[in-house]
Amino acid sequence: MPIRFPRLALAALLPAMMAVPAPAQEQPRSQQARTDLVLGMRLEPPHLDPTAGAAAAIDEVTYANLFEALTRIDADGKVVPGLAERWTVSGDGLTYRFTLREGARFHDGTAADSADVKFSLDRARAADSVNAQKAYFAAIDSVETPDPRTVVVKLSRPDGLFLFHMGTGDAAIVAPETAAANKQTPVGTGPFRFEGWTAGDRVVLVRNPDYDGPKPALERVTFRFIADPAAQVASLQAGDVDTFPQFDTYEALPQFKDDPRFTVTVGTSEGETILATNNGRKPFDDVRVRRALAHAIDPKMLIDGVLFGNGVAIGSHFPPHRDGYLDLTERYPYDVEKAKTLLAEAGYPDGFETVLKLPPPVYARRSGELIAAMLAEVGVRASIEPMEWAAWLEKVFRGKDYDLTVIAHTEPLDIDIYARPDYYFNYRSERFLALEEELNRTQDAARRKSLYGEQQKLLAEDAVNGFLFMLPVTTVQKAGVEGMWVNRPVQANDATAVRWKP
Repeated sequence: MPIRFPRLALAALLPAMMAVPAPAQEQPRSQQARTDLVLGMRLEPPHLDPTAGAAAAIDEVTYANLFEALTRIDADGKVVPGLAERWTVSGDGLTYRFTLREGARFHDGTAADSADVKFSLDRARAADSVNAQKAYFAAIDSVETPDPRTVVVKLSRPDGLFLFHMGTGDAAIVAPETAAANKQTPVGTGPFRFEGWTAGDRVVLVRNPDYDGPKPALERVTFRFIADPAAQVASLQAGDVDTFPQFDTYEALPQFKDDPRFTVTVGTSEGETILATNNGRKPFDDVRVRRALAHAIDPKMLIDGVLFGNGVAIGSHFPPHRDGYLDLTERYPYDVEKAKTLLAEAGYPDGFETVLKLPPPVYARRSGELIAAMLAEVGVRASIEPMEWAAWLEKVFRGKDYDLTVIAHTEPLDIDIYARPDYYFNYRSERFLALEEELNRTQDAARRKSLYGEQQKLLAEDAVNGFLFMLPVTTVQKAGVEGMWVNRPVQANDATAVRWKP
């Protein structure tokens, strides 16, 4: 049945969301001389091949730990050397010459050379590629290997983000001999290697003794998958988990902030959280309906009720901490009567029924409940359909079988997804395509900033999606843990610089 919530009932949802049982206090275990780390994650990855899946959880286990790309994105969001120790770019921006690290090897002992890079890049851009970010490789015209340590990539057009994209998990370098098995038994070149995976519970990585770069301080990293919010809190309090990045039981943060056994950090992410809308399905193909939804949603109530104030509202698909951001949050102020007027103009004076499909993350489920209540106030009767992660990826993301959904898009600088004709929003705009094509040709920083601004304004004007908030990066961990990223410029739980205080 469609969900109907009067305004009083909507407000009553918030205290219920804030309730969380207080786990018993226990004494911490000794942290002296530890070389292992247990890291908590909300979602379990569907597999462990970052070149063959869209789920952020894949990179959260494998990025920089197991796999390396030509470049690497560091904790500050800068492009630094990865498998390539240096590179040059031609004056016209079309030729990139990479020099690989001498002595780099895969975990099975075989050399990682230019042939493996060519295989990986050609595989990612092939017609039958299953890479979730195939667009990152679209500008590649050819990949040449003049010698084992040299790779020459020639582009058909300039790409101002090429080096950045070559540092993402989607561009991980894999070997042809092991690529097919990477989903279950990943083989990379990183400082950790795969030891085992207990489905539904954990993935274990161990230090790679043959790594050719700096050795991590940790000998073992265990990624524990804990979906239940109360269990997340209990696991930290009991000492079973040492650090929990992306900790989304926001109502429990005060108890950890007040406990000297723990540290709490709140950083920025690339996670634009949106009410994703199927622009190709009636009635959402009408911009007046989409604008009505935008006016019906109160971002402040979402941030307070879902994130407990730990979030920033957005008015388009661009993070506030990035150069080029435009504050468009006042474009659609919360206005119930304006929403009703737009719906009536679109031919829906009595509203309509729809389905809101929600993936598992807490922010999505909680936001969905509040959004359904807000939409009900303007006559849009949204029935909620909870979905498991694999089903959401298959039916919503790949199958485009949905009306509305709530999701955080955590890929960095991903406004280009609105130019993809087969993307699940079903958005088509020649104006946006023209802006994206010019952006791809432009190297000048000021012009790129201006183009990003024009894209943001167009997405807001078209109300392509409901732009809600940036997902914060909230990390709760034992006081002895050092080296975890505070901010999240890419989807990663990079353990390579993590250590325990002596």
